[in-house]
Amino acid sequence: MTHHVLPLERESATIVCMRESSGERERDGGETLERAIVLLLLLSGEPRQVWSMAQLGAELGADTQSLERALDGLSRSGVVLLAGAEARASPAVRRIDELGLIGI
Repeated sequence: MTHHVLPLERESATIVCMRESSGERERDGGETLERAIVLLLLLSGEPRQVWSMAQLGAELGADTQSLERALDGLSRSGVVLLAGAEARASPAVRRIDELGLIGI
């Protein structure tokens, strides 16, 4: 899978995922959406930047149910911090990104 990041006017990004084969299936739980969320949160720049669920849904074109499921999974694993209907990248994920282990 190849990820292309397209810069937007608001210094955010939309993640476009291209499948290597049309038959490739997405894992249950929205792995592609989870990746897009993490990349968007990391690309926002500010470590304490908070995104509302409405903003994430609009930016990623995700429906509410899929977005909630993806954010819940990312929160349970410590990737994102949730406060009500808002999300931000966890300090651990930001540090992993600083170390160059996440390819953006």
